[in-house]
Amino acid sequence: MNTSALKPLVGVVACLKQIGHHPYQAVQEKYIRALTDGAGVLPLLIPSLGQERVPLASLLARVDGLLFTGSPSNVEPHHYQGPASAPGTLHDPARDETSLPMIRAAVAAGLPILGICRGFQEMNVAFGGSLHQKVHEVGGFRDHREDDTAPLDSQYAPAHAVHLTPGGWFARWMGRESIPVNSLHSQGVERLGQGLCVEARAEDGLIEGFRVEAAQAFAVAVQWHPEWRMAENAFSLRLFAEFGEACRQYANPD
Repeated sequence: MNTSALKPLVGVVACLKQIGHHPYQAVQEKYIRALTDGAGVLPLLIPSLGQERVPLASLLARVDGLLFTGSPSNVEPHHYQGPASAPGTLHDPARDETSLPMIRAAVAAGLPILGICRGFQEMNVAFGGSLHQKVHEVGGFRDHREDDTAPLDSQYAPAHAVHLTPGGWFARWMGRESIPVNSLHSQGVERLGQGLCVEARAEDGLIEGFRVEAAQAFAVAVQWHPEWRMAENAFSLRLFAEFGEACRQYANPD
């Protein structure tokens, strides 16, 4: 078999969701399409079962990259020594137990990773950072939530600009100082994790993009949703193309 002709295999950590009477391991279609069409890789869904049932070393030896997606659920605050969540906050402890150690292990192994929205927050927490649980209740920040009663095209429409760090990866990719992004989150970075380098900030100063500065491979995260209508957005195209290329280089180092 000519392994060089095979597409890189990218693991996508699933969310544990209750649908009807049964729990499901689920990933939204938009992430899968962005990987296949934008990154040119083959997605592999990874169930959120915790470290005991998903041995990290065995898993990481079989994939060429990892995507940590967005989700309606939030990282449980005990992982960053935060106060208890407000009643009714949706959590996914099975995903926390799977994603957080996986992020640290993947970066240590030199595996390319991309984090989006919840994945961005997971990466920050995995490296010792903390989160604002309700950015809109913190003085000085705008309300970054979407109107969930609006049509999806309106929810995912550009909501504000992010300023790109001069000399950073994002600024070099785009050749611009800022780009418009959508905004569909209530949580945000409070304290940036150790070793994370800011790539983008919202106009109110909230960190919305970073990379792991000392990572051996691509290790990038954004707070917004580049997977939405990826083919219509220049930054999204570049982000997924760069991630896909990093996965190909990992799969075929020679």
